[in-house]
Amino acid sequence: MAGVAAPDHVVVVGAGFVGLSTAWYLQEAGVKVTVVDRGGVASGSSWGNAGWLTPALTLPIAEPAIFANGLKMMLDPTSPLYIPLKTDAKLLRFLLGFAWHSMPKRWEAAMRIFSEIGVTGLDAFDEIAQRTAAGPGVAEQTKPANPFLTGFTSFKDRDSLLHEFEMIEKTGGNVEYELLTGDQLRGIEPTLSDNVAAGVAIKNQRYINPPKFMASLAESVIERGGDIIGAFNVTDIRDNKNSVTVIGSEGRAITADHVVLATGAWMTDMAKKFGVNVVVQAGRGYSFTVEPEHMPTHPIYFPTQRVACTPLGDRFRIAGTMEFRDVNHKLEPKRIEAIVAAATPVYKGINWEHRKEEWVGGRPCTADGLPLIGRTGSERVSVGGGHGMWGVALGPLTGKILAAQITGQDAPAIARHFNPLRKGF
Repeated sequence: MAGVAAPDHVVVVGAGFVGLSTAWYLQEAGVKVTVVDRGGVASGSSWGNAGWLTPALTLPIAEPAIFANGLKMMLDPTSPLYIPLKTDAKLLRFLLGFAWHSMPKRWEAAMRIFSEIGVTGLDAFDEIAQRTAAGPGVAEQTKPANPFLTGFTSFKDRDSLLHEFEMIEKTGGNVEYELLTGDQLRGIEPTLSDNVAAGVAIKNQRYINPPKFMASLAESVIERGGDIIGAFNVTDIRDNKNSVTVIGSEGRAITADHVVLATGAWMTDMAKKFGVNVVVQAGRGYSFTVEPEHMPTHPIYFPTQRVACTPLGDRFRIAGTMEFRDVNHKLEPKRIEAIVAAATPVYKGINWEHRKEEWVGGRPCTADGLPLIGRTGSERVSVGGGHGMWGVALGPLTGKILAAQITGQDAPAIARHFNPLRKGF
């Protein structure tokens, strides 16, 4: 898209990680931005996630292990991956594609793309932290994990993660790690129980406090001259051939030169009129916070249980599950209870009844595991979404790609894999 004239004004629909990162990078190019959201800053899955910036674990969701573990598990409300019996045509189409891309050869092809991303996403976090001519950077900093910890109740379970690391190496990536015993893990984090038999310490990973980071990113966008408008429920996008109008509820409208749809799991309905036919399905994740007797100081992941844990200063966030269902469905207490049941055996000194900040959010997933980033069938409409569990880790990189494409600059080469108009499920 090099040589395209930069727009004067862009409306970004969605005040999550992708939307605000896109606004930040557009401001770097001298573009006026207006961000609108149906709720407010981080009102979707950008708030309650684990906040990991982990290239070693940024992998496709669809994987061969889905079949190894049995499809029956997916119908169990207490399992890490759950699909309700009642499904609609959109979900069935997504699940067919998800199964297709779980085949070993397709999974390996997706792994090569994620290996190519490497630490590029972390580099973008460093960029948005800098003050530039456009204004201040993001004040809230990323945190080095030093190291990032994973735990297992058996050495056999640990072998599965080591196999994934072998695949990363095979497909061109690199992971530095150290094997640990259960006692060594407890020496680092005393809150882990005696049931934890083995672990892996992964180097060169980071994490953030999602609510604090999102507030800081929004503040940076505003201080650079951007507008963020909450309670703006977008009902339509109209391409006027020389401009584009974002129609909101109660008759509100904003006309600009370009619009970016960064609407997460709500993207499909709004983007399909512009030729985006890849289904974006909500993969709903749950989280809550607790206050352990010994507050952990490292992010901790239990891959077998699919339980992700992150220290947020005065509290410890516990997150997990992947639930394929309607994004607007209410929080299901059984899913929170399933996370508690999975986490209880591997921790000690935590009162699980004293949970706070129970949350559910719809992570936007594509069947092939790759996001949708770029222009649509309209030269005035772009999309950024479909990152699955990695919208946080890849949010700034996505914003960088979109801003470059929209303003006629050279986008990072990795963008070639994320064409929103690609054929697929």
